[in-house]
Amino acid sequence: MSRHVAIITDSTAYLPQQERERHGITAVPLTVVLGGEALEEGTEISARSVAQALQKRRPVTTSRPGPEVFAAAYRAAAAAGAEGIVSLHLSAELSGTYDAAVLAAREAPVPVRAVDTGMVAMALGFCALAAAETAQAGGTLDEAVAAAQKRAQGTAAYFYVDTLDYLRRGGRIGAAQALLGSALAVKPLLQLEDGRIELREKVRTASKAIARLEEIAVERAGTAPVDVAVHHLAAPDRAALLAERLRERVPGLADLHVSEVGAVIGAHTGPGLLGVVVSPR
Repeated sequence: MSRHVAIITDSTAYLPQQERERHGITAVPLTVVLGGEALEEGTEISARSVAQALQKRRPVTTSRPGPEVFAAAYRAAAAAGAEGIVSLHLSAELSGTYDAAVLAAREAPVPVRAVDTGMVAMALGFCALAAAETAQAGGTLDEAVAAAQKRAQGTAAYFYVDTLDYLRRGGRIGAAQALLGSALAVKPLLQLEDGRIELREKVRTASKAIARLEEIAVERAGTAPVDVAVHHLAAPDRAALLAERLRERVPGLADLHVSEVGAVIGAHTGPGLLGVVVSPR
């Protein structure tokens, strides 16, 4: 019998609450600063509030949890009986969250393996689920880490945004900088690549971009068993239609999650976001 391994992630995983509860996963919240007030994602501010603020051109920023927040989560897990902790976080290229987790892990009362998954949203969520399922099956700390890393290596995330302006403001667009100056003439399709947001393709119209997003997801999914997540911000109809199309076209579809992103990712992408995560089992 292996020691009990606890799984901790952060709020940008956007795991459904029932999945977190079923697998005993703890999500440490990131913070959104709106109107000079710091608010915790998931409990104190909604994605819809962020979308409305952005539409009114109000300044919105985000910040990582401090190491002390992770330290408290690690102590709580140890107090609940954990003898090891896997701490899985969004890409270190996008946030300092992983760095804060590493600092806190040094002082934790039990061994903590902090992991930069290079992912975000349900691309991170699927990694957390893989680690939790391994731990629940009696896996060791190393085996849970390996399961998360294997899932990350096979997972792909693609997304469409109506404008690059929000990503530009937050300094999150990496190679997509090349689009600046011509962004008004194209609709960009982006992807996570080595933990960074990179330009994949330029498409002339929103409808063509969304159609292409569907094609890319179907091609990536192939025929093997695969989990898929469709994310959006203030675009529920777009998300529902894309999810319906993917349900029809992905023969190996296992689980399909459809959800609005949280306040932190929404602050950097803006309203109109449509994303797809493809994660082979």
